[in-house]
Amino acid sequence: MSDNPSFVLKKVNTVEFEQRPIPDIGPYDVLVEVRKTGICGSDVHYLVHGRIGDYVLESDRDMVLGHESSGVIAKVGPLVTNHKPGDRVAIEPGATCKSCDACKEGRYELCPYIKFAATPPYDGTLGRYYAVPSDLVYTLPPQLTLEDGAMIEPLSVAVHAVIKLGALKINQSIAVFGCGPVGLLCMAVAKAIGASRIVAVDVVPQRLEFAKSYAATDVFYPPPQQGEANMAFSKRAAAAMKAELNIEDGSGIDLVVDASSAEVAIQTGIRIAKRGGTYVQVGAGRPEITIDMGLVLFKELTVKGSFRYGPGDYPLAISLAAHGKVDLKPLVSHRFPFLDARHAFETTRNGKGEDGRGVIKAIISGPDVRVDDL
Repeated sequence: MSDNPSFVLKKVNTVEFEQRPIPDIGPYDVLVEVRKTGICGSDVHYLVHGRIGDYVLESDRDMVLGHESSGVIAKVGPLVTNHKPGDRVAIEPGATCKSCDACKEGRYELCPYIKFAATPPYDGTLGRYYAVPSDLVYTLPPQLTLEDGAMIEPLSVAVHAVIKLGALKINQSIAVFGCGPVGLLCMAVAKAIGASRIVAVDVVPQRLEFAKSYAATDVFYPPPQQGEANMAFSKRAAAAMKAELNIEDGSGIDLVVDASSAEVAIQTGIRIAKRGGTYVQVGAGRPEITIDMGLVLFKELTVKGSFRYGPGDYPLAISLAAHGKVDLKPLVSHRFPFLDARHAFETTRNGKGEDGRGVIKAIISGPDVRVDDL
């Protein structure tokens, strides 16, 4: 049985539309007809480089792209009791083993056996149908659109970084390096829980303007790097940031989140964190970087890596959006029909659409779904 048009990465910079078999489902699974899919930076990275860290697209194994998706349940397994056909759902795209130590400890994002959509060798969601365990789809309340549902995935990344790992509390401050979708959503989550100060940092002025209109209370545009080494520049940038924004060493930033993965941003972020503060790394970039471990030691910083999302993050993300605490709609800058998926990826890669607008988040509709059908 085959009626499952899919957008497939064949090799680096080579994608094709293919008919794939409709996935079989087990007794506890659901089959989702995918309606909306957002393009993530990781999708583009696989297209351009064929790998992220140790996850490598093998030459003999192509892969369906996409993992930020929502849709409508088309079929449920015989033992599924929490969902029914016709339910509008957000898809959490990582099926775990449920039996390893990480899963049993409630940190299933660290499961070594996770089958994550569009991470080699597992297919993603950019097709008509996607099969997933029933506990990994979440019913969307009426006030959220399917487009909102596709945005729940990156919002869950932000929830995990800011609330679960960063433990940000009401009336505390946060600085976010990188004003892409995840960085912006980290700011939105911080605003939703009552942060006293939300500082956005980026090297693109237009992104800072958007961040200020969306969730940031303050913005910082770093000075140009003038030939000095990254570590020296980070010292100068941190000093400029502290002076411009009146950040004192003793009462500095409670939580610093890096969503850029730039080495100088990471170095600067550690310098502007307060004594006893927390630093969370969300952006995934070059693994070999230099940091001032003396600062980490002398400040007694808590430094954490943030990987995707874990138990409770999706429901909290949906609740924040459903109650109007986080507005997802302004982040969707470009929309494409399914057959224009190539163009959608090119637009995201270029960072600007034919309309001249910068890309924040591009959404691809499912096969036979109208772009304006939200």
